[in-house]
Amino acid sequence: MKPPCVAFDAFPPGGQRQRPGKAGSAAFAGARWSVVVALALLFAVTGSSAQVGSAKNTVPQPVIEAARGGSCVADPATMRRQHMVMLKHQRDDSLRGGIRTGAYSLKACIACHASQSTNSVTAGSSNFCQSCHAYAAVLIDCFECHANQPQAKP
Repeated sequence: MKPPCVAFDAFPPGGQRQRPGKAGSAAFAGARWSVVVALALLFAVTGSSAQVGSAKNTVPQPVIEAARGGSCVADPATMRRQHMVMLKHQRDDSLRGGIRTGAYSLKACIACHASQSTNSVTAGSSNFCQSCHAYAAVLIDCFECHANQPQAKP
């Protein structure tokens, strides 16, 4: 006795029925496993010769000049991930609340992080903002309106 779906030339849910020697059969599954094993062996051989952390296998890190001031308002890991949030919060306080002071102001960042050679945060490829944003492929649009150099002290 044939199953009902075969008796009426209907296909099982999800597609066509399997045929011997075609995709999905035991012979094809064996071929798939041999390909997987071959790829694993190839990766094991080539992966073991490429050492993690060697000079030719690492992405060049940004070159950042040292800051002028002492310590930053937060640790480096926090600043890398959250500096834009801090700057946006300070921006909102300045624009909406009229508060022009604060540890997270762009003016304070520029005064501390401006390069000693160019006196800017974006003039050269090793300047503070430029080097990290170029590395991360992020556009710096702050300095379309804001100065990228600290103000001269009277």
